[in-house]
Amino acid sequence: MTRRLRPVGLDFLERAPTRLVFTARATARPEDLYRALAEEVTGWPAWFGAVSLARPTGGGAGREIGLRGGVRFQETIVAAQAPRRYAYRVDETNAPGLSALLEEWLLAPAAGPRSPGTLVRWTFAADGPAALRLALAAARPGLGHSFRTAVRTLDARLASAPGRG
Repeated sequence: MTRRLRPVGLDFLERAPTRLVFTARATARPEDLYRALAEEVTGWPAWFGAVSLARPTGGGAGREIGLRGGVRFQETIVAAQAPRRYAYRVDETNAPGLSALLEEWLLAPAAGPRSPGTLVRWTFAADGPAALRLALAAARPGLGHSFRTAVRTLDARLASAPGRG
């Protein structure tokens, strides 16, 4: 059963009851990572192992996301600031317990001329009952592993793509 979640804005990233923040480093440029995140939405299943379906909706104003295991999300893009920020809010889902969910990807050039690439930060901001907050806390290591693996996989794909990397 699909449920409608509470609409939240970017300020929810700082005030959400559950905030999981993960970082990773990629060798790709922020521009290339941003393109894969925000413009090549249908490619997500090829590099993010948890994602089984990704397609833009509303002329690019939203996304439909399916996860392995059957969880579905209808999302609205709330920030698309190339090449540094991409954020989306979940409007509807079949995942139990969630009352609000917002995710943000921040991309920053790595510091120093001998350290090319991008620092990637993913923030997962959620609200729901205490049981959900406990479950998300327990899932933190797995979510972090999934994120870091996705960034490594995407980075490798970008490095091997013609005309990129």
